[in-house]
Amino acid sequence: MAVGKSIRTYFNGQWHDGDVPIMSAADHAAWLGSSVFDGARWFDGVSPDLDKHCARTNASAEALMMAATVPADQMVEIVREGLEGFSADSAVYIRPMYWATDGDQTLIAPAPEATQFALCLEEIPMASEAASATLTRTRFRRPVLESAVVNAKAGCLYPNNARMLREARAKGFTNTLTCDVMGNVAEAATANIFMVKDGEVFTPIANGTFLAGITRARHIENMRADGIAVHETVLGYAHFEAADEIFMSGNMSKVTPVTAFDDVTYPHGPVTRRVRELYWDWAKSGI
Repeated sequence: MAVGKSIRTYFNGQWHDGDVPIMSAADHAAWLGSSVFDGARWFDGVSPDLDKHCARTNASAEALMMAATVPADQMVEIVREGLEGFSADSAVYIRPMYWATDGDQTLIAPAPEATQFALCLEEIPMASEAASATLTRTRFRRPVLESAVVNAKAGCLYPNNARMLREARAKGFTNTLTCDVMGNVAEAATANIFMVKDGEVFTPIANGTFLAGITRARHIENMRADGIAVHETVLGYAHFEAADEIFMSGNMSKVTPVTAFDDVTYPHGPVTRRVRELYWDWAKSGI
């Protein structure tokens, strides 16, 4: 699913131009779902938290019983080498990934020694500061570790997210405010979620039903350093209906203001703007 027109692919130890085929029809991943990935960003000449995204790729592989064959620091160097093929003003989506080619038929599990690695660099513009989202309820829920590999950024989890988004788009919204199986708000279908009330920020506490994202953690650290009170806690739909501001947090766009949740509307408020400002200042600081 190529989104950008300019793509570079690292596979079998070398760089290739374009969207290169990397998987065979009989690969374990093609029919039994053993694939993981991560997403980082390069923009304005910086790639914030790239090392953390590479490390999480390896953690995801291990969660799906595959071998993490490329150390995170080596993965970072491969990314940097590949980015030399893009212009300095490009915005690039960085996508390292693992999948299995073989497995044990009696276990259905991937064979760790059959793990493959590839890295895709795809030129995709950053969303403008004016971009926003609208949210709605969804009947679909985030699973728990006992029923799905929610401790990995795994491809097999995304059909559930896609069901949420199809439902939202059919209702005229762009994303969902999704609950876990206990009925507490977990995240949006494609991003972590924050709300603002009386100048303080609230976000669902990480309870193992969703990936508490790297960008989410960076926002929390930045806000607290700036003196903004941030609470990780149990939240329900009623909390979001009463919020002053809502914003989403994800690697693709970093900060996305939410302008509606069902029939409640919200401004693109001062805290949301400050969070974006703090992130860009931190990203360009070289820390």
